[in-house]
Amino acid sequence: MEWYVEYEVINNRPGTLGDIASFLGLMGINILMINGIAAGRRGLLLDCKDLSRVEFTKDVFTKLRSVKLLAFREPTFIDRISLKHGKVISQEASSPATYSFVREDLGMLVDFLGELFLQEKPIIGLRGMPRVGKTEATIAASVYANKKWVLISSTLMRQSMRKVLSEEELTADCVYLIDGIVSCVRGSREHKELIEEILQHPVPKVIEHPDIFLRENDLPVDFFDYIIELRRDKDEVIDYNLVSQSFSSFDIS
Repeated sequence: MEWYVEYEVINNRPGTLGDIASFLGLMGINILMINGIAAGRRGLLLDCKDLSRVEFTKDVFTKLRSVKLLAFREPTFIDRISLKHGKVISQEASSPATYSFVREDLGMLVDFLGELFLQEKPIIGLRGMPRVGKTEATIAASVYANKKWVLISSTLMRQSMRKVLSEEELTADCVYLIDGIVSCVRGSREHKELIEEILQHPVPKVIEHPDIFLRENDLPVDFFDYIIELRRDKDEVIDYNLVSQSFSSFDIS
């Protein structure tokens, strides 16, 4: 079995990591991955089939004076992504679950979305200002998950508003991309009927500008399984008034 361990360094003395690695080796526990994930915090992915050794190791970690144990559990896909990229995914305590990324962490966002596409059939709301990389990240995540990406409405290269889908685009291995502003503000009756049909189809769906989509369709906040926010930097404000000003030129991908 694999285990995720995360600890905070209390006494940053030389040799702490070496001591921990040596102890794990003596216990017959393999270190599959190790990385710093925040200032003073380190994560490890361990492999051990002997539960008694794991429990003993966890007990030893709780008694160490130089580190503070923060987590010792079976790894989630978020743990694996945090270890891979050396950074903790930012999550807000809200409903639906809301995760924040900045553009420099686009690779981590692609992994995150890709794992969601593989494990679930979620409806994801994707917030972000124009040209921050929302559509590109979703397409890359679809490739990561080996799924077909289908643009239902978009401004990635030009205005796109689908009215019908082919049989190949109605299969379970697709991911649907919807631009909430394009569909709600400029969508024809046929396009909006297609949107209603798609929302009932059990495949992953990513809806950009989710707040406008909720408002225009009179939907509850918990309509989305996840909300993801993408910014150029952590201080950028996602202002839909500014998005609306650029909408006339369809420059909001």
